[in-house]
Amino acid sequence: MAVRIRMKQMGRTHRHYYRIVAIDHRQPRDGRAIEELGTYDPHVPNQDNSVTLRPARIKYWKSVGAKASEHCEAIFTKYLAKWEEIEAGQAVKAAADAAKSAAGTEPAPQ
Repeated sequence: MAVRIRMKQMGRTHRHYYRIVAIDHRQPRDGRAIEELGTYDPHVPNQDNSVTLRPARIKYWKSVGAKASEHCEAIFTKYLAKWEEIEAGQAVKAAADAAKSAAGTEPAPQ
C-alpha cells in the first residue's frame, strides 16, 4: 500500500479547514484515512495557532515510506520544530506527574 501524507478537506462552504492525514494514495481527497496527524485552519487570524501537529506519528509515517504532499511538506518545514518542543515538554510533565503519583502511592517505611 502506498501511503501519502496529505490534507483532507473538512468544514463548510467558504469556511474550510483541513485534517492532515496518512491515507492510501488511491483514496479520494476526502476518503477514509488511516490516521489523523494534525490539523490546519487557514482562517485563524494568528498563523501560529492555525496548525496542530503530532510530530512522533509524522516521523513514523515518513520512516516507513509515506510521502508528504507539497503543502504538507511546507507546513512541516515551518511548524514541526515548534510542535516537537511542545510534545517533549508534555512528555517531561507526564513523567514528572507519574513519578509524583508513584511516590504518593508507596506505603511509608515503618
